[in-house]
Amino acid sequence: MDDKASLWPRAGAGEKIDFANRVGKAMSTLSPDLDSGYFMRCLEEVANIGDTKALTLSDMVRTCVSLQGSRSNGSE
Repeated sequence: MDDKASLWPRAGAGEKIDFANRVGKAMSTLSPDLDSGYFMRCLEEVANIGDTKALTLSDMVRTCVSLQGSRSNGSE
């Protein structure tokens, strides 16, 4: 989780899937929408949007959780 987010685009598919699965299992207890598929899409988007040099994977996960929370709140 402390790895730099800038490493995400260069990670192998297996590593990305493994990470998204682990995060999805942990976070799906907060919301069923926070599954591995969501994290795979979100992490890809966050990593490719802008300058991630100062971000960690933990920061990216928090961003994805926050984005899902704002989507859920907006749909109520």
